[in-house]
Amino acid sequence: MSAHTTLRPVAVALPLVLASGLLAGCTSTKSSGAGGSEVQLVAKDKLTVCTHLPYAPFQFKKSGKIVGFDVDLMDLVAEKLKVDQKIVDTPWEGIQSGEDLNANKCDAAAAGMTINDVRKKNLDFSAPYFDATQALIAKKGDKYSSLKDLKGKKLGVQASTTGEEYAKKQAPKDVELVQFEDVALLLTAVKSGQVAAGINDNGVLYDYVKKNPDTDVTTEFDTGEQYGFGVRKGNTALRKQIDGALKKAQSDGTYDKIYKKWFGTAPEK
Repeated sequence: MSAHTTLRPVAVALPLVLASGLLAGCTSTKSSGAGGSEVQLVAKDKLTVCTHLPYAPFQFKKSGKIVGFDVDLMDLVAEKLKVDQKIVDTPWEGIQSGEDLNANKCDAAAAGMTINDVRKKNLDFSAPYFDATQALIAKKGDKYSSLKDLKGKKLGVQASTTGEEYAKKQAPKDVELVQFEDVALLLTAVKSGQVAAGINDNGVLYDYVKKNPDTDVTTEFDTGEQYGFGVRKGNTALRKQIDGALKKAQSDGTYDKIYKKWFGTAPEK
């Protein structure tokens, strides 16, 4: 991991919530989690989780199986509920807008998703579990230390992401933003020279350059982002179970172990 990375664990602060109720509109049986809250799931004996692949090291396919940092953390929630995790790969827009949760496509969303005020209107977030910031990736040797260095060039962005929003606000007007549906397409465009650079979350970019030494993370932008897992608005029961699993993992060392597994180093304290 580059010395420039700012990846850190996030202390889980459990919010004061009402001991409330069930997710409306589900057809499955109920699963009782440790702590007494009753959780209703969209599929029997499954915690169905929406994600958008690939987004290594948070979620991606390896040998035909979906694995990653987020996957391991949500496995802890499923274990707490005494069910198995079922992962659904779905377009990013349906996740971050809350549409997939509202349509009962899944119980939770785990997709390296930044908590922000716009998304809070459409879904409820768990306590934050990961700190992130935006970063710039380019071919090895290209010294882009700011968005101003990209004047007259193309900058790749992923649709409906905080990176795209940052670029829209901060990039000079003569920087051409080229939108991609997912991060894999964006990174391929950087590697092939279709765009001069790409902007996305630092954790994903650092993971990519480890496997693609002809690319480099040239700078970071201090956007102060935090990831959260999403649930349908009002699904307090499941949100409390997620928060409880995260808090336990951070207190007993499980979080640090999972972190080191996917990022190669222990998290900064």
